[in-house]
Amino acid sequence: MASALLIVVLLAIASPPVRASDPGSLQDFCVADKDSPVLVNGLVCKNPMDVNAEDFFFSGLNMPGNTNKRLGSNVTAVDVKKIAGLNTLGISLARIDFAPYGLNPPHTHPRATEVLTVIEGSLLVGFVTSNPQNRLIFKVLNAGDVFVFPEGLIHFQFNRGHKNAVAIAGLSSQNPGVITVANAVFGSNPKIDESVLAKAFQVDKKVIDYLQSQFWMDNNN
Repeated sequence: MASALLIVVLLAIASPPVRASDPGSLQDFCVADKDSPVLVNGLVCKNPMDVNAEDFFFSGLNMPGNTNKRLGSNVTAVDVKKIAGLNTLGISLARIDFAPYGLNPPHTHPRATEVLTVIEGSLLVGFVTSNPQNRLIFKVLNAGDVFVFPEGLIHFQFNRGHKNAVAIAGLSSQNPGVITVANAVFGSNPKIDESVLAKAFQVDKKVIDYLQSQFWMDNNN
């Protein structure tokens, strides 16, 4: 019995740890070959001899994003689509600009944990835990403050101030993905049957019709 337990312990130590983020690289780098027709989980590597500094470079994150939108916010993502050298490195980032009272609405990143740092202004941020508690964990952040949003949980950022706000977010995936809750539920294509949503939200079908018409137009323009 003791020897069997020892074997289990040794196997556990020798086995690689379970990872919730992107798989680790088996080489120095794997710069994405965006022109390759081959489909893999991630992106195919280009020939290392063809790699240069531009594959690891992005310029312009110092420029404010356009917040002249309905929600008053703008996300400038710097992921593997922008920096090919991020492929297999399991990391990306984003700049988020907020007009006064601008909102980055409730959303999730299905493949990444997010670490948010406020650079300018003040933000009300929070996330909601999973069922059945659905507990809201929130805090007001000021410049220099850092907050973590666990992978997959619904979260938001809201500028409650009279001035612009800026934040930088680090994400634990080269391609974290974004699911904006309202857009997904009310703006899906094709639309979710109104009877399903009316029952789920316990509202009249007319309310669902209105929301679907608004979000569907936003998503498909």
